[in-house]
Amino acid sequence: MTSSRPDLEPDASLSRAEMESLQRDIAAAAVFEDDLAFEPTTLSNPLAAAAGDADGDQPIVAGVDQSFLTNDEGEQDRALSAVVAMQGGDVLERVHAITPLESPYIPGLLSFREGRPILAALEKLSVDPDLLLFDGSGRIHFRQAGIATHMGVVLDVPAIGVAKSLLCGEPLEETADRSVGTQIPIEADDSVDAPAGTVLGYAVQTRQYDSPNRHINPLYVSPGHRVGAETAADIALALAGSYKLPEPVRLADSEATAAKP
Repeated sequence: MTSSRPDLEPDASLSRAEMESLQRDIAAAAVFEDDLAFEPTTLSNPLAAAAGDADGDQPIVAGVDQSFLTNDEGEQDRALSAVVAMQGGDVLERVHAITPLESPYIPGLLSFREGRPILAALEKLSVDPDLLLFDGSGRIHFRQAGIATHMGVVLDVPAIGVAKSLLCGEPLEETADRSVGTQIPIEADDSVDAPAGTVLGYAVQTRQYDSPNRHINPLYVSPGHRVGAETAADIALALAGSYKLPEPVRLADSEATAAKP
């Protein structure tokens, strides 16, 4: 995969103000509506399909996740970015890249730390994904430009952010202890550069315990680029199935651990 907008690629040498300004440019370039080359309703949990039975007409969905490597002083100095591309029930390709970390972790500026490592891994893919799923935020972001939005716009590929915690925004209902399939809108609040009431994404309940004494938290799903908020939530739920995380992201998470040297 190659960059369509090199001018918007993350640059760790920028000042914080310049990074935030670039994020606003990314949000302005992002398309938070469906612009997909496939019908989203054709997607379902890949584990439900027997290996080898993937339909060639199914879209290629790639999950992206990262782990980190430390130096002799115990400091994180490299990122291992993993990508797993799937079509139906088949894994088509697994790739990873190990690259230096050029920026510290700063809330809201994650893509300037992890974006270039992710682009390095995506460059190794020999297939062209129809959709990218990121372990991180998309439009649920202070400037509507989380890592899924940043990477989606730079590559001009439909992208979705799937986060385990809520970065910003306000759920319209209580999110705790909800049944599987529940989707609760997350609206912009005063911390977000968006009009009040803008639906940034959804809290999506993909799995739940049967026991009344414990519960599984929802995922916070938001469009990155060329996907609407409702479609992003539906896709995350359809691809989760037997696990909390959508299967391409779950496998990328496993690959990011297994590939460590």
